[in-house]
Amino acid sequence: MTHIDAGAELDPVHPVPVPVPAADGGLTTAEVAERVARGAVNDVPVRSSRSLAEIVRANVFTRFNAIIGVLWLVMLFVAPFQDSLFGYVIIANTGIGIIQEWRAKKTLDSLAVIGEAKPTVRRDGEALEVSTSEIVLDDLIEIGPGDKAVVDGVCVEADGLEIDESLLTGEADPVVKRPGDPIMSGSFVVAGGGAFQATKVGREAYAAQLAEEASRFTLVHSELRTGISTILKYVTWMMIPAAIGLVITQLVVKSHDLKESIARTVGGIVPMVPEGLVLLTSVAFAIGVIRLGRKQCLVQELPAIEGLARIDTVCLDKTGTLTEGGMDVTELHALGGSDETYVRKVLGALGESDPRPNASLQAIIDAYPDAEEWRCTESLPFSSARKYSGASFSEGNGESSTWLLGAPDVLLGADDPALAETERLNEQGLRVLLLARATGDLDDPEVARGASAAALVVLEQRLRPDAADTLRYFAEQDVRAKVISGDNAVSVGAVAGKLGLKGTTIDARQLPSDPGEMANALDEGTVFGRVTPQQKRDMVGALQSHGHTVAMTGDGVNDVLALKDADIGVSMGSGSEATRAVAQIVLLNNSFATLPDVVAEGRRVIGNITRVATLFLVKTVYSVLLALLVVCWQVEYPFLPRHLTLLSTLTIGVPAFFLALAPNTERAQPHFVRRVMRYSIPGGVVAGVATFVTYLIARHYYTGKDSLDAETSVATLTLFLISMWVLAIIARPYTWWRVILVASMGAGFLLVLAVPWLQDFFALKLVGVTMPWIAVGISVVAAAALEVTWKWVDRRVPA
Repeated sequence: MTHIDAGAELDPVHPVPVPVPAADGGLTTAEVAERVARGAVNDVPVRSSRSLAEIVRANVFTRFNAIIGVLWLVMLFVAPFQDSLFGYVIIANTGIGIIQEWRAKKTLDSLAVIGEAKPTVRRDGEALEVSTSEIVLDDLIEIGPGDKAVVDGVCVEADGLEIDESLLTGEADPVVKRPGDPIMSGSFVVAGGGAFQATKVGREAYAAQLAEEASRFTLVHSELRTGISTILKYVTWMMIPAAIGLVITQLVVKSHDLKESIARTVGGIVPMVPEGLVLLTSVAFAIGVIRLGRKQCLVQELPAIEGLARIDTVCLDKTGTLTEGGMDVTELHALGGSDETYVRKVLGALGESDPRPNASLQAIIDAYPDAEEWRCTESLPFSSARKYSGASFSEGNGESSTWLLGAPDVLLGADDPALAETERLNEQGLRVLLLARATGDLDDPEVARGASAAALVVLEQRLRPDAADTLRYFAEQDVRAKVISGDNAVSVGAVAGKLGLKGTTIDARQLPSDPGEMANALDEGTVFGRVTPQQKRDMVGALQSHGHTVAMTGDGVNDVLALKDADIGVSMGSGSEATRAVAQIVLLNNSFATLPDVVAEGRRVIGNITRVATLFLVKTVYSVLLALLVVCWQVEYPFLPRHLTLLSTLTIGVPAFFLALAPNTERAQPHFVRRVMRYSIPGGVVAGVATFVTYLIARHYYTGKDSLDAETSVATLTLFLISMWVLAIIARPYTWWRVILVASMGAGFLLVLAVPWLQDFFALKLVGVTMPWIAVGISVVAAAALEVTWKWVDRRVPA
């Protein structure tokens, strides 16, 4: 056996032929063991998520955890235990985040193993399926349509082998491979079959070098995460001057007891940090991954949950999405006086000539047995670009013949009478293939010219039982469905009609090439037939150019380019390895009906995070405003850390957790930062001003030694009541559990005011009757101002 030097360099764009190793039975068991021992194994880690260490690091070592951690350590030394409670809350929150993300990681990892493709290698003369990590240097790897090259190698066997290298080079046209040609990892087979010998494995492989840093569990491209990061950046800049002014005011201007001054300074800084917002976003996404994992849906990139929630157009490939993979031959129409018995022999021989039959050819194989005396001398694998396959035979009686099997409207002239029969069958939703006898050689690009029709093979496709309900769901959610298929347009339209999808049917060969004109045609049409792989890609781009957020579903190699360019690519688990590799979401159960669950999960996450982000940021705004007002008026900060820990827990922390996980079907809207801040800023200003007014009135009302504690208590009451009203607005529309949630938070505060030891613990005791009722009155006015302001914002401030 001839081996290739593993150190030989291959230019990925302009490959140079290398010596061809002998095609044989592959490595022996001893040779595999020797390579494993010296580490010549494809050891690139296939990770679906971050490691445990990375999860802990990402959740613990954050900017705001550092700020709060320092303040917590200070409070542990200078103040009572209850003023350092906020630190324990942060520890608990961080722990919850780590646990949830770890659970999500385990879900992703287990699903990734289920969905992992297993390449076929030849060892000891036998074909074996192994995991990608078990491939060793010099392994002989068999490939066919839809298979992805997982390592670099050199072609040793080729049977009409065509490989698409667009994911690596950007060149969309398939490349014909012959023995001696290099094959790059990351490319995939679009037609034919063959075998190649591994020359570079592991991190030396070309695709591995391109994707070494890739980690699927990422929020890098999430508008939600980007928006939150933007908000936190602004918050940091607001915090710095407010905190400095607060420190100076409390420690220098008011020469109080040092420990009390530090406690009130920290009490002013801590609530400025919306630390729970980042945590809650991570937890919501992690729980989304776990929920979808239970439905056998692998989310390969976390932002895909969010992205699919934002789509307004979903492009569906008919085969494998609306229909099941299998087909059945229902009729055979002999044409031009052809002998039906002879035609059956031809079809049986054609089926035997392709070692990797597609669904259509498999149905023919099942219906017609192989004519054993026929011998295939040359074959032309099916290609979705040319729409037909072919083979040449020695028929056993000395005769030779060449046959083509494919789309009638491609193989026949426009005036051929057989097309009328084809049209009639297509209108019934049936798939029709033409068997034609060719006069030229298969390697002739014009082999179809002059071919004589011999028979029409009628196939019935199996509709997915859940497809109609899924299409109805998308219609109800205002998501437009576009069926894009390589099959005959009339046939595809009939299938779509059976599933209740109404709209114009268009033959893609009539679509304009100009992107703008194509986009207009796509807006008007619903079903598109005879679409080439490149056209699918162009159609996705044209829809995006009109501002649409596009999801593309598919399972075949002809869908890969479109899946890659779509905003969200969705692949079936039984689809080709190439489609699973480029898709962000893989439906491992092959059920199109899982898509509504993914959309719903995304909408739940985005809608709820947008909702609860307002809670967190109202607190940040009123905290910064209170700090600035305290500095300007040169007074003591009204709160200790324990007061704001209590308020944050009851009006933000606990309710936000439940609200973030609640059902939410509203379609995700863009401009997250603007949508959140247009409510948070006026809400925070109203809360901050009302609380400070109450505090100033209380400073004039109360006198004596313990007056500061009384002033703090009524200010806390005011801020709690206003925060509760913010929560009550955010919780709308009300359901039974939302009412119970809001009511129980109010009951929690009343419990603190009613139980003596809780009063002492939180330093909350309302003194007299007049001032508490004034606080309630100010809170009522502030609540009314909130209602009016937010309704005005809804009408006048665009999202």
